[in-house]
Amino acid sequence: MSQPKRLFKLVLAGLFSMSAVLANGAHAEQAASVKKGGSLTVLSNSAINSLNPAIQSGVATAVPGSQLFASLVTADDKWQFQPYLADSWEASEDGMTFTFHLNKAAVFHDDTPITSEDVAFSINTVAENHPFGKSMYANLEKIETPDKHTVIVKFSKPNAAFLLEVSTPALLPILPKHIYSEGSIRTNPYNNKPVGSGPFKFADYKPGQYLTLERFDKFFMPVANLDKITIVIMADRNAATLALQRGSIQYAPYPPLRLNDIDRLAEDANLVVSQKGYEGVGALYWMEYNLTKEGPLKNVKVRQAISYAIDRKFITEKLHKGYTKPVSGPIHPSSPLYNKDLNDYAMNLEKANALLDEAGFPRKDDDSRFSLTLDYLPAGVDMTKTVAEYLRPQLDKIGIRVELRPSPDFPTWARRISNYDYDLNIDAVFNWGDPTIGVARSYMSSNIRKGIVWANMSGYENARVDELLTQAATESNPDNRKELYGEFQKIVNEELPIAWLNTYPGNTIYSKKLVNVPEGIWGAFAPLNKMGWAK
Repeated sequence: MSQPKRLFKLVLAGLFSMSAVLANGAHAEQAASVKKGGSLTVLSNSAINSLNPAIQSGVATAVPGSQLFASLVTADDKWQFQPYLADSWEASEDGMTFTFHLNKAAVFHDDTPITSEDVAFSINTVAENHPFGKSMYANLEKIETPDKHTVIVKFSKPNAAFLLEVSTPALLPILPKHIYSEGSIRTNPYNNKPVGSGPFKFADYKPGQYLTLERFDKFFMPVANLDKITIVIMADRNAATLALQRGSIQYAPYPPLRLNDIDRLAEDANLVVSQKGYEGVGALYWMEYNLTKEGPLKNVKVRQAISYAIDRKFITEKLHKGYTKPVSGPIHPSSPLYNKDLNDYAMNLEKANALLDEAGFPRKDDDSRFSLTLDYLPAGVDMTKTVAEYLRPQLDKIGIRVELRPSPDFPTWARRISNYDYDLNIDAVFNWGDPTIGVARSYMSSNIRKGIVWANMSGYENARVDELLTQAATESNPDNRKELYGEFQKIVNEELPIAWLNTYPGNTIYSKKLVNVPEGIWGAFAPLNKMGWAK
């Protein structure tokens, strides 16, 4: 066996480890302390644009989508994969073929049995429609369905990230083919009244206000403890903080609250503020440059000047009170693939001004060089709006006049940014556990797609970057993979399609009376069927 194949086999062997006896014992012990029934109210981070995770990424869709739909496997807090819709699975020695054996009792919420055809349809739908489906499934060769409960997924090259890609409904929701195959998936009326495969079924949805889910009593795994989950969309952060203190909201993953409020809630004896469950996410905040528009941002020296004008230490230490850390590249610092030898663009206004002069943008009589608009994700005031308000006078110091353009809600922001109707945009983007899933999508030229949020949103094109990301996605040797991603990080760190800002401050706030709150690597992007109220 060649060294790359041997390494790939070892990696897969570690990933497939299942500790079933320990897991079952732990679940039995936890189940004894959970009360059957009751309802849970969850805080949404923003308005929900779609309830179908196959076509929409983001927290607002992923949290309810992970209850409405099942994935093939799940992942625990040790990055080990556990059975979900697939009872068992195997991978070929070369890492190019994966075989899944489906649970034969599984049915959709309309009582239709879940079959291999549904899984094949779901993978193909994600590959074509998910913001980073093209990067995840770039080497998908074919999907075979030899019988109703066996799915064989074949790639033309090894796919080291595939099990991560199918371990949360946020990345692969299993859709009913008979519901979603008619017409365009993007305009399907069931996108916002889903027929799903998960532990909870759709009950009611009032856009901009709330979504109600009910327990699905025919769920193929242990039926949910909770009778009902209501996700409330609350734009007023003060009201949301008060609701958590009063107990009318009991669970807040990715809470869109001010850091001062989180500090205060951490002192509440009835609440838990946890940082667990974000390991698979690896989120970064950054400012995108729109490279699809003619103008100053097309010039790399302008982009470098802007990056030199940003004081990241001030943002993380003062604005964010130490909850975040500065970043200067596309891969999260916690990743083993992170390249620490990058230009950190420490603030240097003199250098920034010199670069703008070199780029051919001298100061005018009013001391300005040119003007730009700055959009920002409407959720997470401290991470987006506050930083935008800091950047406006900061960029004015180097002669760039900035006009802030707030969006009233997520759908408005998504429509603007996904159609490249912006100059600068502050955004939060997830690494999703492996660069193949969550990083490549933002830089591959093949992923420049209008109308889809969190694809290649800057419109960046570089043939060498495309080549490196393509090679790294199929490389089975860890050292070679790190070298490929290292070169990729150096190139984009110099060309700057994005000005990276800081890490994401992962928090989950919940009532101390809740039991079995998910703390695996996907947090609230995992099924909540075991969650419930303490007896």
